Amino acid sequence: MNVLEVLVPLLKLYFCGIRVLIYQMFHRSFTLPVLQKQNGRVGIVTGGTRGMGYETARHLARLGMHVIIAGNEKEEGLAAARTIQRECKEGKAEFLFLDLTSLKSVRQFVEAFKGRGLPLHVLVNNAGTMLVPERTTEDGFEFHFSLNYLGHFLLTNLLLDILKKSGRQGFCSRIINMSSATHYAGVIYMDDLNRRASYSSHGAYAQSKLALVLFTYYLQDQMTAQGFPVMVNAVDPGMVDTALYDNLWSLAKALKKPFAKTLFRTPSEGASIIMYAAAASEMEGVGGCYLYNGEKRQSAEDSYDCELQVNLWKKSCELVGLHTA
Repeated sequence: MNVLEVLVPLLKLYFCGIRVLIYQMFHRSFTLPVLQKQNGRVGIVTGGTRGMGYETARHLARLGMHVIIAGNEKEEGLAAARTIQRECKEGKAEFLFLDLTSLKSVRQFVEAFKGRGLPLHVLVNNAGTMLVPERTTEDGFEFHFSLNYLGHFLLTNLLLDILKKSGRQGFCSRIINMSSATHYAGVIYMDDLNRRASYSSHGAYAQSKLALVLFTYYLQDQMTAQGFPVMVNAVDPGMVDTALYDNLWSLAKALKKPFAKTLFRTPSEGASIIMYAAAASEMEGVGGCYLYNGEKRQSAEDSYDCELQVNLWKKSCELVGLHTA
């Protein structure tokens, strides 16, 4: 393995992290506007059992939404739903099992959800992992690519018909994809999306986050062209003090500790940008954006590459067994 092929993604990713920390040193988390009530609306939050996903599910339920917490830890998920239900009488919270690293599990989740006969107004693709050692899923995909991106790609496409039917002009359905500043360091290897030629956990993570932004823009273009009331946005929560950083290498983890409480956002602050995209009236009818700290920002140059967007979409459809339009 070429050392540079491992070292370069690592350095690029940590450089992105340093830039974010410097920004957060001088800029507080934005203040959410007053959000309108969500009574009668239904949302799904992946990875909603802890961290930003939990805070998002709790806030949506507090606004009156019926929230489905989707995750792969049953006991933790049931406990999270009970806690939210107890605290937030206005809405409803429940748990459904979903393992995003298994295409079979994604299809079973969608089948179970559709069997309920519920509408779907908000889909928050929040679940993710970062910097895990090289491993593949039961379907043979690289772990970051599968959990962060490909599982959400399939989930979104299988739920798209309900999202289209549930939205209407003035009350569009909303899809929120969780990206991060690391996408700026991402490179899409169309011939090696599983990064088997030369594995780097840093490169794999950054690639998955760039893939989510490409997916966001392409899907929004399709929804707009076809006239469907569905808005798709990518969000960047900044650096947030969650379990996502548990897989940092030892030195980076040691260096993180003194900064986490002062410079990192809290999970509640990190969830603010998700809530802004999911429920703010300012975002009604607004899609195809990359949102950071309450503002629309320019994403990586590669994310606007229309040819790359199409190629990744077609390849993703092939990988999960969907027919391309």
